[in-house]
Amino acid sequence: MNEPLLDVRDLVVRHGTVTAVDGVSFTLAAGETLALNGPSGCGKSSTAAAVLQLRRPDAGEVRFEGRELTSLTDRELRPLRPRMQPVFQDPYGSLSPRHRIRDAVAEPLKVQGRWTTAEGPARVAGLLDRVGLDPAYGDRRPHELSGGQCQRAGIARALASEPRLLVLDEPVSALDPSVRAGVLNLLADLQDELALGYLFICHDRAVVRHFADRVVELREGRVTSEWRPRSPGAALR
Repeated sequence: MNEPLLDVRDLVVRHGTVTAVDGVSFTLAAGETLALNGPSGCGKSSTAAAVLQLRRPDAGEVRFEGRELTSLTDRELRPLRPRMQPVFQDPYGSLSPRHRIRDAVAEPLKVQGRWTTAEGPARVAGLLDRVGLDPAYGDRRPHELSGGQCQRAGIARALASEPRLLVLDEPVSALDPSVRAGVLNLLADLQDELALGYLFICHDRAVVRHFADRVVELREGRVTSEWRPRSPGAALR
């Protein structure tokens, strides 16, 4: 039996005296979309932050590609971080307003030492094209793009690191319905092409039913149920 891409066991996250995540467990396979669904304040985003080790959990285990992350130092985590990338809710807030889109997409390549002046610009143009943006948009700044275009640029930036896992924290909730469908279809196509695992944080059950393969319901930081949509993984064509 293949090992899960992501294996979360008995996760606990506390914010002061408040337990935001209380014993949450789930697994995620490569090429699968697992949704965390529930109302605001149920622990979805705290779980996502702990999975990415942006916020160290107070207890529990997070295994990524078979490696337990919570016991690693920041230095030991550094080479693993490119393989698990976030895509955030606010398409404008996730990109620096001072930087052109091409520079935002190029930044991971430069930080990870994979940028060359000979090949880098073409790689950035290819990433923009892959997410459905004209590479000429690379000359623009975030405020010159629509919300959907900006979210596509954020996805291109995440793909620059060649990840195995994307943690999608309400990635379409700030978008208009017609734009939302296009971004979800893009994510579905990328998953088919790259066998990406998606941890999909979403409060909207209608979106979850169309997009997720499995759904974990959270209430007050605890798992209350797990279910499969009738048409799992169906993009909104």
